[in-house]
This record gives sequence, C-alpha cells and structure tokens, in this order.
Amino acid sequence: MGTLTTEVAGLLLVDKPAGITSHDAVSAVRRSLHTRRVGHAGTLDPFATGLLVMLLGRGTRLMPFLDGEPKVYDATIAFGAETDTDDATGETTREAPQALPAAIEAGVAQLTGEIDQVPPAYSAKQVGGTRAYAAARRGKELELAPARVVVHCWEILSLDRSMLSARITCSGGTYIRALARDLGRLAGSAAHLAALRRLRSGAFDVTDASSVDDIRGGDFDVRPLREAIPSLAVRVLDDAELARVLHGNPVIDEDTSLERVALVDDRGDLVAIAERSGIELRPKVVLRDA
Repeated sequence: MGTLTTEVAGLLLVDKPAGITSHDAVSAVRRSLHTRRVGHAGTLDPFATGLLVMLLGRGTRLMPFLDGEPKVYDATIAFGAETDTDDATGETTREAPQALPAAIEAGVAQLTGEIDQVPPAYSAKQVGGTRAYAAARRGKELELAPARVVVHCWEILSLDRSMLSARITCSGGTYIRALARDLGRLAGSAAHLAALRRLRSGAFDVTDASSVDDIRGGDFDVRPLREAIPSLAVRVLDDAELARVLHGNPVIDEDTSLERVALVDDRGDLVAIAERSGIELRPKVVLRDA
C-alpha cells in the first residue's frame, strides 16, 4: 500500500527497532498517514524492540477494548551487575558474583504467578504528580508502591552463570526490567535486563508487523478495525438498526448471554461497540458518522 493522503481508521502493527522511542514510531506513522490521530498500546523502552499495536483515526476510540493480554517477550538477563535503570542503558549501582543456574531457576519459580512488583526507579509511575524517572534523574528516587502483576510462565531458552535468555508470558503492566532486577537478588547475585523484544500482545504477533523503515517508505498494511477486537462476539445490524446505532441509540437483542458486542454492518465493517442493558445493546463507542 502506498502513502495515504486521507485519514483512515484502522489497526497497524509496528515492529519497533532499538534506539527510538515508542513516540518516535508513532510520529513516523503520523507523517506517513498525514494524520495526528494515532495511538499505541503498551510503551516499549528505547533499547527494546518488537511489537507496538497502533490504532488510527477514529480507531483510537477502541483503545480501552483492545485484546492486548497477555504479553510475550524474549528477554536476556545478565548477572553480576545491577543498574540504576535495571537495564543495560544505566549506570552500575551494585556488583555481585554471578549466579548459580540452580539459584536462577529457583528465583524464576518465585517470580511466576501473581507477584507484587516494585516498578523500576526509572519508570513512568507517578507519586504526587511527579514521574518516577524525573525524580530519579534529579537523584531523589520516589518510594514506589508494589503493583500486583501476573507472570504466567518463563520458558528458559538458555542459561549459564552469566546470562539467562527466556521467553516470558505476563500480564500488561509487568516490568521485565524489574523481573531482571528481582531475579538477580533472589539468585544471590545482581542482574539487569540486557535485551528485550516483545513478540506478542494478546492476539497480535510481531511477525505480522511492519518495520518503521517500511512505514516511512509508505509500504505497510492498515487492518480493518474489526481485527482490533477479535475476541468480541459480532452482531450484524440490519438497515434500520444501523440507522439507530449511528445516532447513538440502542437496539434490541434478546441473547442476554453477551455483555459486550461488536456491531457490524452487512459488509462486516465495524460500526460500534455496544454493552448490554437488559435486552438492549447500547452503543458505547460509535465509529462512523450518521
């Protein structure tokens, strides 16, 4: 597909390279699409690579409904040194002997399931309106409260005293940098995240994503908005129902087993997201003008 000259509404999967921010990737999409309305789900740190899920145009209204769980990452964790950022971009704050593989495996077991995780000092978490990273840069780290996250599993790809490569499946909001930090401590060592790549976010896979270079060259595919919410049940609207929904009015649906529904027209194009109230499906987000 060539460079677009009119605003589109759709889903775009992007493979972010190392060395740019997630916002830089969004800016590249904005320039290529000639639109300001681009949003992304799940920021990646500049040193990290992999999947960014973006919504375009009116599709940005679907952000709360995205199928983005769980996240899957390939992570490389280096033992022997802890850093202020918990990754390879930071300054070393503590050194320790490298870890025994058995101790690393025991630590992995402790960091599986529901855990309370203290976010990294250099993160976007806020306390009293101040960002943690801003305070850390001033040398005044904030006291960050633990957050409950879920680490579904670690698939160990390679392991020795100096390095662990693992595929980690986890909930949104999990800091892989913090997992690396905590794993080092649990293993009686010190550790930081040496490399990170996001492979999946819910139903979306990085193998289906476009590179930033391709996007800058206008060579990318915008997917229909229906693909942003693949797990939602679908209700096809007839002409009269379509007219009601486009004006924000509910439609009758007596299948009360469905609480949230994707409303589509007779071509299968997404029109709205509706939520149930009794026998009515009430539009919460309408994606087309009347």
